Amino acid sequence: MLQSILFLLLLVAAFGFFAWQVRKIRANILVGRERDISGHAAERLRKTVLVAFGQQKMFKRVTPALLHLVVYVSFLVINIEVIEIVIDGLFGPVFGFHRALKFLGPVYDGLMATNEILALLVILTVAALWWRRNRAEPVRRFTGPELRLWPKLDANVILYVEVVLMVALFFMNTADLKLHQMRGEDLPGVFPVSGLLTGLLPTSIPTLHALERLGWWLHITGILLFLNYLPSSKHFHIIMAFPGVWYSRLVPQGQFSNVESITHEVKAMMDPSYAVPAPATAPDGSALAATPFGVKDVEDLPWTNLLAAYSCTECGRCTSVCPANLTGKLLSPRKIIMDTRDRVEEKHNSPLIFRPNVYGAEAKHEPITDLANATLLRGKVTPEELWACTTCNACVESCPVNINPLESIIEMRRYLVLEESAAPASLNAMFSNIENNGAPWAFSPSDRLNWADELYVAERAEPVAA
Repeated sequence: MLQSILFLLLLVAAFGFFAWQVRKIRANILVGRERDISGHAAERLRKTVLVAFGQQKMFKRVTPALLHLVVYVSFLVINIEVIEIVIDGLFGPVFGFHRALKFLGPVYDGLMATNEILALLVILTVAALWWRRNRAEPVRRFTGPELRLWPKLDANVILYVEVVLMVALFFMNTADLKLHQMRGEDLPGVFPVSGLLTGLLPTSIPTLHALERLGWWLHITGILLFLNYLPSSKHFHIIMAFPGVWYSRLVPQGQFSNVESITHEVKAMMDPSYAVPAPATAPDGSALAATPFGVKDVEDLPWTNLLAAYSCTECGRCTSVCPANLTGKLLSPRKIIMDTRDRVEEKHNSPLIFRPNVYGAEAKHEPITDLANATLLRGKVTPEELWACTTCNACVESCPVNINPLESIIEMRRYLVLEESAAPASLNAMFSNIENNGAPWAFSPSDRLNWADELYVAERAEPVAA
């Protein structure tokens, strides 16, 4: 009975703490401006099933995709046993039952055997992933100035936690299996790995019972601690990737959005009879503040972009295919997304356990002292990074969870151009030519067909004698 009470308190504390952190993240996402994402439910469902559940875009690189698939499938399947552990922890001591799902019979046998095989594969896969990240020839996307101390440490912490959880699972099953064998009882389920390990444990029944309880508590407590670690980790994507993909853009890649007020001005210029709609007003009738052109800070981004920042896996696939980054430019699409998440947590709600924005300041070797006046643009993302982008959409195409760094880049460049007139000199010259000449070139419209006249004259000229 005491064990059930302690376990209930642990569950309430763990899920309450997790819900509190999720509320803060939700508040961070909702500081973004509104975006209409209604409709297209069938297309969104298809993308979620293929990209989020099916890992479709991961298989552009087979080796990491297969390693990731093992961990992903194991995460889904082994968590079914967590349901059983929770039921046993809450009601087992009260009603005297053990292995709550054993009524499934042969299905339960297959489930337990699958869990053990997958747990062993996870340990082997995690070893391969750790070697790939830390000891093998460095993979380019695992490096970069944005991958500071914490992001690198975070990846390894998750690998260590996964191994501890799987070892605890084997510890629990092996002790339980041998305990039943010592008592001459049958343990429901099939345990192909634990069955090979029973010889390593002592034969004392009280000791085996204590070891089984130790493995049980270590496994479930580790899972609950891991749950509350996620909101401060890049591995929060295992939850956020699904809504992130669902709400991802459905328009053609690279399609720019129009600024509504500018659209009205152009229509009025082209058609004098066009009636420009009256500006929107607040419920009390007062005029609303003018919407800035483009993005200066996180509040100017659509909320879906902030959701995408929490969906980011920091895998670096976007940066590894970016032609600007590959040629030595400062631009890193991964950094743009990481900076967005760091900035919204810096300005609004920081995770309880860690503060990634502190590491952002460390990377720039300058303390962030004026949080109220700091902004995403120039505070974290420099114009040099933005203007290096070629808008090729390689980062968008490569992202395994459908994040669109290009949209944020374009919107920040739009702010530089329309609000600050801070475009590079070559672009400002082009803008002036378009405004004055109706074309990007510094020629009068009346001279636009001179090339045709010159070509006609050249074709009519007499050939020169040899």
